[in-house]
Amino acid sequence: MAIQDSERSGGGGIRVQGMQFTYPGQQPPLFLDFHLDVSPGSRCLLLGANGSGKTTLLKILTGKHMVGGRDVVRVLNGSAFHDTQLVCSGDLSYLGGSWSKTIGCAGEIPLQGDFSAEHMIFGVEGADPDRRDRLIELLDIDLQWRMHKVSDGQRRRVQICLGLLHPYKALLLDEVTVDLDVVTRMDLLDFFKEECEQREATIVYATHIFDGLETWATHLAYIQEGELKRTEKISDVNELKSSANLLSVVESWLRAETKLEKKNPTSNVQKTSSSPFFSSRHMAYYR
Repeated sequence: MAIQDSERSGGGGIRVQGMQFTYPGQQPPLFLDFHLDVSPGSRCLLLGANGSGKTTLLKILTGKHMVGGRDVVRVLNGSAFHDTQLVCSGDLSYLGGSWSKTIGCAGEIPLQGDFSAEHMIFGVEGADPDRRDRLIELLDIDLQWRMHKVSDGQRRRVQICLGLLHPYKALLLDEVTVDLDVVTRMDLLDFFKEECEQREATIVYATHIFDGLETWATHLAYIQEGELKRTEKISDVNELKSSANLLSVVESWLRAETKLEKKNPTSNVQKTSSSPFFSSRHMAYYR
């Protein structure tokens, strides 16, 4: 299955070919022979129920897990895991649902120390001043905000600003707008659209908030239990031609999925393969 226009197939983009992935000790595998193509300039919505594999897929694309050989997961013509310069250069950017740092044996804790938004934003080296100023204005950030005192929505704005200070070629978003108010969210989506149209950046956006996205996205990919069930242009989704919005269409897909699971509760119990790696740590490496 491919999200790709023949006239735009050259260079960059995202390609997953025959991917298999299992977390250590997990059965059945989360992904089995998974394929996905996202061409440069696309704004692809990644859809699916909780637990369908959206977050894991985004982490694989950003190089958090090694899956198979160098050519299984390709981002911007490089190997997502092996070519670490993708992230280091800023060409590939990931914004996830949590903003945290690792503190010894305490693990991941929220990043909310007593420092100002100005200190964090202006502390990023190599940022273009005009782009920085535009993002501060777009996200309505008060530079005097103290990170240990602000709301979740205000902290999220600073997180997003930091993640976008350097121009990217591919951007992976995992529920990152969930804490934003409607106006800020729509302004941010307009900014992303401009980035795609002017610089042919590629965006994959996992979300459960669909307001306005039927006119924003160019493509969608619908995942069910680790399997890519649908992948197509938004303009080719037949259900949208007779429905008022994307929310009602996705709701119908999820409800149908739930009914199928209740009717056949053992449908996903057994995904088998002759590969000796499915129950092994060899299938999952972590950065």
